[in-house]
Amino acid sequence: MRIDSHQHFWKYDPFKHQWIADNMSVIRKDFLPIDLKRVYGKHQIDGCVAVQVDQTVEENDFMLNLAEKNDFIKGVVGWVDLRSQKVDAVLEAYGNTNKLKGFRHIVQGEPDPNFMLGPDFVRGISSLEKGGYTYDILVFPHQLGAALELVKKFPRQKFVIDHIAKPYIKDGFFEGWAVLMKELAKHENVYCKLSGMITEADYKNWTPEQIHPYMYLILEAFGAERVMFGSDWPVCLVAGNYGEVLALVTDFITPLSNHEQNAIMGQNAIQFYNLK
Repeated sequence: MRIDSHQHFWKYDPFKHQWIADNMSVIRKDFLPIDLKRVYGKHQIDGCVAVQVDQTVEENDFMLNLAEKNDFIKGVVGWVDLRSQKVDAVLEAYGNTNKLKGFRHIVQGEPDPNFMLGPDFVRGISSLEKGGYTYDILVFPHQLGAALELVKKFPRQKFVIDHIAKPYIKDGFFEGWAVLMKELAKHENVYCKLSGMITEADYKNWTPEQIHPYMYLILEAFGAERVMFGSDWPVCLVAGNYGEVLALVTDFITPLSNHEQNAIMGQNAIQFYNLK
């Protein structure tokens, strides 16, 4: 199976989605399963993991409702306030929700680079571990140090780094990001998504060759068994189309064995998120 490990749905709201800047106006509209199903049919994608955008429990219900009605949505990564004293009760309430696989916080939007190391947040991660949930790490490169410290605290928690930690591809910055990604990859409970890369490059002038050094580093550090394809649809549309995003990864992994290619294009996501 070919699984897209990272995509989003939303009903566009100018206030709620203020993060969609002027140079991203192409995605200022609704994006729903009917839209993505057409794309997947064209590109032979069998299923996906829908990932949160809004930091509300209401969005969990929105995505789970979509997943219930659309079988190709194999899993959902939602949001809870991991710093809340009530997080255990909230997680317990989701106990029978088969398609809710894990959670994410938009840490890249937090001004404190050590946000993830706060005692309340750390306690919340321990609750995810107890509940068997995954955690998607969404950070900028300057927050990778805190991510590394967090990962060290939880050797049995399943972590995945979204968008290869958003390196500054457009500016050509590499070394500092690479050092920390290699350190994170030493922890075998940490995976990485080959996703969100073209939007970290020049929207209009990116080339696969500009992105390949970052992809080489990820594949070398994590190995084919801990890397997964993700499109970041519809955000990717500000810098390209789905076919270009897919080809960036499939062309890059062509030299690998069929087993390794299948792992990156689906089996790793199935295993990591325990998809049915």
